[in-house]
Formats: sequence, structure tokens, C-alpha cells
Amino acid sequence: MVQAATPLKVRDEDPPWTGWDVLGIIAVALASIVVLPAIIIGIAHATVYRSLSWMQIARIPEVILIAQVFMYLVVFGAMYQLLKSRTGTFWQTVRWNWPTHRWLGFLLSGMVLYFVLAGLGALFPIPKHLPIDRFFETAREATILSIIAVTLAPLMEELFFRGFFYPVLARRLGTGISVVLTAAAFAILHGAQLKYSWAVLIIFLVGLALTAVRAMTKSVAASFLLHVGYNGTLSALLFVVTGGFRHLDKLNK
Repeated sequence: MVQAATPLKVRDEDPPWTGWDVLGIIAVALASIVVLPAIIIGIAHATVYRSLSWMQIARIPEVILIAQVFMYLVVFGAMYQLLKSRTGTFWQTVRWNWPTHRWLGFLLSGMVLYFVLAGLGALFPIPKHLPIDRFFETAREATILSIIAVTLAPLMEELFFRGFFYPVLARRLGTGISVVLTAAAFAILHGAQLKYSWAVLIIFLVGLALTAVRAMTKSVAASFLLHVGYNGTLSALLFVVTGGFRHLDKLNK
């Protein structure tokens, strides 16, 4: 008797890219971190900040933020070109999958997530002054950072961590451990900004929530909306507390 063939197990995540491709994207990001700031600092030195040294310009928050925006654009270009060359599409391949009827729910869930984790963070000895505070010394710097925090930053972080990184891990390791590892990598990325304090644990928990949503919904757009809701709540509260970023000294009280 001829036995029926055992059906192949359908992988929950099987992206058309490999771990080597993800490492390639990381290499592009690292090269951009080195090259782009040097170019922007050189332009700033030749035009706006002629009286300052290159090292002094490199410490100006606005210059750092501009360099970060250009780095995002370069990395997005690398990701876009990779998928277009492999499949001919980008957003569909990366599983953007916009949640048409539930998008507001994900935004509101991000707000709830912020308040829950803010309450948890109050229980830990997090330093009052962190490296990220340098971007809140002037209203202009705070405004630029806040705009990036609810637009480009969540978009690019979700595309990389939940769009590219998580599926490669999930294909090999399964959902559970991949959710944890993706959240850990996400937290490490933010570690320097938070002085590797207990605040990194909060970011790890944010990463867990974001990756869990991506895993359950199969939608990077869903985790993006949750991310925007979280960052947007923080930015809005800072805006209100400081009177529209006019009284940033209140953040130190």
C-alpha cells in the first residue's frame, strides 16, 4: 500500500531574505553612522558654524538629529532596494498590512501601554538625568526630536525590527523566543540614550509588546501604530508639562 505523503508544515514566517541580508542592512546603518555625520558636520562647519570646531559641531543636538534623519533615509533605501529586487514589491512583502478598521485601537493601546509602563518605571531607581536629555535644552531641539519620535523613528524601527529582523528569527527559532530576542535587540539599541539604566528594562517591555502585536496580527503597520501611540503620548505629555517646550527647566524638577 502506498502511503499518502505527509503534508509539509507551512512556516508562519518565511521571508524572502536571510539573516545575511539583515546583517547587510545593519552594515549599511553602521556605515551611515560614520559617514553621514562627517559630511553634515563638514557642511555645517563651512556654512553655519564657521567659528566652531568639528568636535563642537558634532555635539550640537540639531546636527545629530539631521544626521539621524539622513541615516534613516539611507537605510530605508537599502531595505527598499533589497525587497524590490527580490519580489518586485516592498510594503506587501514586509507585511505592512494596514489594519483598516482597528487602527485607532492600536494607537489608543499605545497610549495605555505608556501609562502602564510609566507607572512601573516609577518603581525603579532610574537616573534623573539621562544622555537623551541633551535634546531637550531648547524648544527647537525638543520640537524636532518630538516630530521624529512620532514619524520616522517608529517607522524605521518597526520596519527593521518587526519587519526584517523578527521574521528571520521566527523562521528558525519559532515565535516565542524570537519575540524575546527582538525585544532585547530593540532595548539594546536604546541603551546608550538611557545610560543602560533600569529604563532599558522599560524599553525591553515596550519591545515585547510591539513584537507580540506584530506576531499576532502579522502586520508591521499594527506595531507601528502602537509605537506611535506610545511615543506620541510621551511627547504630548512633555509638551504640556513644559508649556509648549517653553519651560524645559521643569523637566529637571
